[in-house]
Amino acid sequence: MKQPMDFLSFHHHHGDGYKMKKVALACPHDAHTQEVIVKALECGLARFTLFAHADLQPSFANAVAAYQERVTVVSCADAEDAARKAVAEVKAHRADILMKGSLNTDVLLRAALDKQTGILESGRVMSHIAVSHIPGREKPLVFSDAAVIPRPTLGQFDAIVSYCVEACRKIGVSRPKVALINFSEKVNPKFEHTLSYQEIIRRAENGRYGDVVIGGPMDVKTACDAESGMIKGIVSPVVGNADILIFPNIESGNTFYKTISLFADAITAGWLVGTEVPVVVSSRADSVESKFSSLTLACLQ
Repeated sequence: MKQPMDFLSFHHHHGDGYKMKKVALACPHDAHTQEVIVKALECGLARFTLFAHADLQPSFANAVAAYQERVTVVSCADAEDAARKAVAEVKAHRADILMKGSLNTDVLLRAALDKQTGILESGRVMSHIAVSHIPGREKPLVFSDAAVIPRPTLGQFDAIVSYCVEACRKIGVSRPKVALINFSEKVNPKFEHTLSYQEIIRRAENGRYGDVVIGGPMDVKTACDAESGMIKGIVSPVVGNADILIFPNIESGNTFYKTISLFADAITAGWLVGTEVPVVVSSRADSVESKFSSLTLACLQ
């Protein structure tokens, strides 16, 4: 079994006065989610309210029974009911994190984004942040948006950069290096995101994102491989040393996410931001390690 990301080592954060988080989890019925719950209970990461629409498997029920003071089970009629009740738990300030189990993502998001009872913060952009540990790479790689925004506008790019920079600082990177990703290094009006990139760089120079270095447009290889930048004659502190990749659209971000997971054996944590609390919406096909890393990182926000 692969090990969770080193930089997410939970025990490291115990020394920082970590306070156990409360997780509202909808539909804890798949084996991977159940393993994550048990692991989180064993290491003191979180307490859970489980919104279940079916009986818990006996082996899982027995495992969590040992932590009955940290686990509450709420019976629900179906997945939609579980999603609504989990969101309501957050809305009532009885949970610090919302997490998806075996239900479809769109079912949970429909409840989370309901205009009357949902948890999208007024005036904020909802986006997805991923943090990946890729074997052979010395440091984590933050990237966005791989799951929510199809083609970001300037305002959405602005929010995505802010979210990623904040996340990067919380995992110990004091001066993040941000690469604005494109298939080439040229600004071209035919590709509107490159014009947005120019404005993002201007805003960074004016201090909008704090102490950061932003470069682009550039491709992923140039952002992560110094030799590629040297061959192309691109001079930037970001070249070969990016901490953050900002993708131009959801297709490129999601393809990168799935590619490094399948072919590079990466462990990737991901969660939604712009909501009242972090929302963990790992794919049902994600590994236990990735799901546990997602929950861990959400708990450290």
